[in-house]
Amino acid sequence: MSALLSASPTRADPGIFTGLAGNWGGSGTVALEDGSTERIRCRASYGVTGPRMNLILTCASDAYKFGLQADVVAEGSTISGTWSETSRGVSGVLEGRGGGGNFQLLATTAGFNANIALATRGNKQSVSIRADSQFRAASISLSR
Repeated sequence: MSALLSASPTRADPGIFTGLAGNWGGSGTVALEDGSTERIRCRASYGVTGPRMNLILTCASDAYKFGLQADVVAEGSTISGTWSETSRGVSGVLEGRGGGGNFQLLATTAGFNANIALATRGNKQSVSIRADSQFRAASISLSR
């Protein structure tokens, strides 16, 4: 007995991270706890596979550097995963919501919380980070 399978073409959901995929570069500022600000240059790389995304963001000035890595998955508009700040050796949980190129995330670990807002429109992206530690904030504009 043979069985015939018929498959009708369906469009796969590309996922909420599709517009982020690829390499980005740009600049911005970082505000530190002592009130000083530094201009920074940044590079970001987003690896996207369906509902999963891997992020590597590296920013540096003459006197300051940070590196953020994240691995997240989306279920609908809900995002969850992990993050690490590579130059300081800290890591934690990342969660939030997103869609339509806009993402609102909260990165947490013991003694640290940061709100991350990401907005993408075509080949332009803005990243805003607000934290409650020696690293107070970053405002970054990227393009590809």
